[in-house]
Amino acid sequence: MSSDSMTTQVCDSLDQGEFSQDEAGTRPAYWSGVFAMTLCVFALIASEFMPVSLLTPMSADLHVTEGMTGQGIAISGAFAVVTSLFISALAGSMDRKTLLLGLTGGMALSGAVIALAQNYVIYMVGRALIGVVVGGFWSLSVATAMRLVPGNQVPRAMAVFNGGNALATVIAPPLGSYLGSVIGWRGAFFCLVPVALIALVWQWMSLPSMQVETRASSGNIFKLLKSRTVALGMAACSILFMGQFTLFTYVRPFLETVTQVDVDALSLILLVIGVTGFIGTTLIGTVLKKFGLYPTMIVLPVLMAMIALALIVWGGWVSAVVMVLGCWGLVATAAPVGWWSWLAQTLPHDAEAGGGLIVAVIQLAIAIGSTVGGLLFDTSGYQSTFAASAILLLIAAGLVFVTSRVDRAHSA
Repeated sequence: MSSDSMTTQVCDSLDQGEFSQDEAGTRPAYWSGVFAMTLCVFALIASEFMPVSLLTPMSADLHVTEGMTGQGIAISGAFAVVTSLFISALAGSMDRKTLLLGLTGGMALSGAVIALAQNYVIYMVGRALIGVVVGGFWSLSVATAMRLVPGNQVPRAMAVFNGGNALATVIAPPLGSYLGSVIGWRGAFFCLVPVALIALVWQWMSLPSMQVETRASSGNIFKLLKSRTVALGMAACSILFMGQFTLFTYVRPFLETVTQVDVDALSLILLVIGVTGFIGTTLIGTVLKKFGLYPTMIVLPVLMAMIALALIVWGGWVSAVVMVLGCWGLVATAAPVGWWSWLAQTLPHDAEAGGGLIVAVIQLAIAIGSTVGGLLFDTSGYQSTFAASAILLLIAAGLVFVTSRVDRAHSA
C-alpha cells in the first residue's frame, strides 16, 4: 500500500463503516453533541494525567513515595483495560447516550473523591473510577461519532474529538502545576469537577438517543489477535506506550531533583511539552503521507529512546533539558495518531472491535510502564528508569519493523 493510499484509508474506513448507510448525507448532524464530547475529552485527559504534574505535593500529603503516587496512573490504566474490553457486552442494549452521561458523571465524582482523599487507599479508588471512564469513553468514541454525524463527516468529527485531547495536553500539565502551587493539588483536582459537570449537562442537552439493536460480544475482540499482523502490531503498540510512560510519569520529580527547577520553571517546561505535542499532532498526518506509515512508526520510538538517553546525560543542564523534553512532546504525542492510522488500515471492517482492543492494549501498557518506572525510580533512581524506557522503545521499533514485514508478506 502506498503512503498516499494509506493516509486516505483512515477516512475511507470510517466513511464505509457500520453507520454510513446514509451515503446521501441525509442523517442530521449533531455538531453540538460533537463539541460536548470534545469538552468531555478535554476533562478526561486532564483528569487521567493530572498526577504527572502534581506528583511531588501529592506524595508528600498522602505520606507515600512518588513512585507509589505515580502508580495511581497504573491503577486507572488497569481499570480502563477491563472496561474497554467488556463495556459493550455489559451495557447490552442500554441507550449509549445514557451510558455516556453515566461515564461523564463518574468523571466528576472521581475528581471529587481524589480531591477529598485523606489517605492513599481513597486516592486509588478515585483513580480506579477515572480508569473506568477512560476505558468506556474511548471504546465508544468512534461509534458515537458515527451516530452523531453523516458518514462523510465522521473523520471531521473525530478530528474535533482529538482537538480536545491536544488542547488538554497543552493546557492541563502546566495549569495543574500552577494551580497546585496556588491552591494546592486538591484544589487543582476540584477544578476538574465543574468542567465535567458542564460537559454532562451539555451532552444531556445535545446528544440524541442512541439505541443499540444488537448485543455486542467481547469474544470478537480477542479473535482479531489470530492475525499475525494484528498481534505483532498490538505488541509493538503496547511496548511503545510502556516505554513512554515508564519515563513520562516521573518527569516532575526528575525535573525537581535532578534539573532542580522551581515551580514556575516546571510549569513552563510542561507547557513547552504540551505546545510541541500539539504541533506534533498537527504535523503527523503530513509526515505519514510523505514517508509512509511503517517507516514513520519505526523512527518515532527510536527518537524517543534517544531522548530518554539524552535526559540521563544532560539532566542537570536546564536549557538542554527544555530542548530535549520539547522534542519528546513533538514525537511522543504524535505516536498515538500513527497507531490509530495503523488500526484503520489493518482493520477497516472491524474498526470498533479493534478500537476496544487497542484501548485495552494502550491502557495496560500505561499501567505496567508507570508501575515499572515507579519501582525503578524509588529503588535505583532516574537513570535506571530512563534507561529502561529507552530499551523498551527500541524493542517497540524492532516489533514495528517485524510487523511491517509480516504485513507486506500477507499483502503480496
